[in-house]
Amino acid sequence: MLISIVIRTLNEARHLGDLFEMIAKQDVRGHEVEVVLVDSGSTDGTVDIAQRNGAKIVTITKQEFSFGRSLNRGCEAAKGDALVMISGHCIPTDENWLFNLCDPLDKGTVSYTYGRQIGDDDSNYSERRIFAKYFPETSAIPQDGFFCNNANSAVSRAAWAEFRFDEELTGLEDMELAKRMVIAGHKVGYVADATVFHHHQESWAQVRRRFEREAIALQSIMPEVQLSRFDVLRFFTVSTLGDLRSASRNGITSTGKTDMIRYRWNQFVGSYKGNHEHAVVSRQAKERFFYPIVSKKADQDEWLKPLRRTSPYESQQSEG
Repeated sequence: MLISIVIRTLNEARHLGDLFEMIAKQDVRGHEVEVVLVDSGSTDGTVDIAQRNGAKIVTITKQEFSFGRSLNRGCEAAKGDALVMISGHCIPTDENWLFNLCDPLDKGTVSYTYGRQIGDDDSNYSERRIFAKYFPETSAIPQDGFFCNNANSAVSRAAWAEFRFDEELTGLEDMELAKRMVIAGHKVGYVADATVFHHHQESWAQVRRRFEREAIALQSIMPEVQLSRFDVLRFFTVSTLGDLRSASRNGITSTGKTDMIRYRWNQFVGSYKGNHEHAVVSRQAKERFFYPIVSKKADQDEWLKPLRRTSPYESQQSEG
């Protein structure tokens, strides 16, 4: 089987070299691998790094860009039977990531998979708790429902060709595609042992816009899910207090209290701005999509405690 890795980038030079290094280390058990990079105007050397590592380069203008359109362009340029999507700021944690992510596709168990995402000490602790909710340590192949995330995912070429990503959405093109596939009888699987470090280096305005555009997209996917101002205040208060208690309990010092508070404020303000319309939805549905309730076990998992990944480049420098 040929596996095509599609990387969507805009100024990802900071982590892209490490990503290519981990791709080269993958144990693919006889499968072939190609890499397609879809770039939307990088100016920081991203494309040069990709070229040095033998990737096929596809460009898309900022005027044309949408998350779904860029992925469709990359999949069109790819030749693989399995199409793997990974963000340019995500780095696999081990050499089994790619095989584990694609094996359920190869076996025909599911048509779409997504893997675990974790942070390290460079990640805001509030975001690490969001990862803990949506990406637990136990696989579900197949899973119930259509949640999916293209920062670390794989879809069969046949399924992508039949459904393709929606090119008009402001985000959540992964969930929208998965929903249509599930309705048509396909299955989605969560692969916990296909893990990546997900690095977000964002300003507070960028955090707010990210949640806003995802909330806008969610209106097309699940129009019944809505937030009121009361919801924002309640969810902000409960989630912030949960972050602070968890950080204290687990000895977290990598993220200050102020940064946890600011993260949650921008999360829920952005979600409200993107989501504020007049529909009504149950409290349970609101909490599922907007309030990251973390199970007691996940809250105490070792990987929620301070963790820092040393990049291959940092290792080489320290050894030299």
